[in-house]
Amino acid sequence: MTTTALPAPAPGTSGTPGTSGTAGVTTVTALAPIVWGSTYLVTTELLPADHPVFAGLLRSLPAGLILFAVLRQLPRGVWWWRVLALGALNIGIFFPLLFVAAERLPGGVAATVGAIQPLLVVALALPVLGERPGVARVGWALAGALGVALVVLSSDARLDATGVVAGAGAALSMALGLVLTRRWGRPAGVSSPVLVSWLLTAGGLVLLPTAFLLEGAPPAIDGAAAAGYLWLGGLGGLAAYLVWFRGVGLLPVTSTALLGLLSPVTAAVLGWLALGQSLGPVQLAGFALALAAILGGQLTAARPLQRPASARIPT
Repeated sequence: MTTTALPAPAPGTSGTPGTSGTAGVTTVTALAPIVWGSTYLVTTELLPADHPVFAGLLRSLPAGLILFAVLRQLPRGVWWWRVLALGALNIGIFFPLLFVAAERLPGGVAATVGAIQPLLVVALALPVLGERPGVARVGWALAGALGVALVVLSSDARLDATGVVAGAGAALSMALGLVLTRRWGRPAGVSSPVLVSWLLTAGGLVLLPTAFLLEGAPPAIDGAAAAGYLWLGGLGGLAAYLVWFRGVGLLPVTSTALLGLLSPVTAAVLGWLALGQSLGPVQLAGFALALAAILGGQLTAARPLQRPASARIPT
């Protein structure tokens, strides 16, 4: 089966968005991490405790099956194992680790650990994609992580070793899934929504036996939990991933990763609005730095990527 490769977009070229189109795609793609920023609040305030795998299962499998039932297209050839690998990295491993971090750490600490993802993407871009991200992109990734830390960390932040490891593992899983999604593209004739249906379903099928093996019977679900699962699976799962993977196919991988910083920033805003958490001068400075890093990463991405002369992405 042939593959539609996803090289770095060049403004103005056929099949890729120009400057104004890129701005529009970036804006729409940014909606996904903004929605994901609600995960910490929903997890701690609405969902049953100690069932992170079950939460990941309900966030992925129903949405994937609904989308698959509408689109009704199966992978072929090598894409069976590629879908399993991408579904596991982007969904099956990422979701449970994210929920473990959200349960065991304060939202700010969990969000700060997750903010290392752009740095991991920068580190993986050379060996996986053959892209040298350059000093500017590394600098924006570092600035973004620092900005998020200033926003969400406090001097009395509680650290839990399991939560920190889970948060770091989630960031690594999502970063590797992102760069591999960029490297492999998608099969010729397959739309981005079809790919999303495959990944959500594959990730959910990975989680289905895991949830029962590790957590046993599902927890009791009251009205609040049902609303939380519906939010995470509907808007935070199906809708957000449709938007996100469309952006992954059109935007440079490092700029897409930097958009992920909007998730912890949104989590801090929701904590301020819903839980009465304070935002002082240090937090506001962190907001400014994180937003500057996100914007700077998008502007830097508009310049041509630096690739080694021998680098080639197989399709």
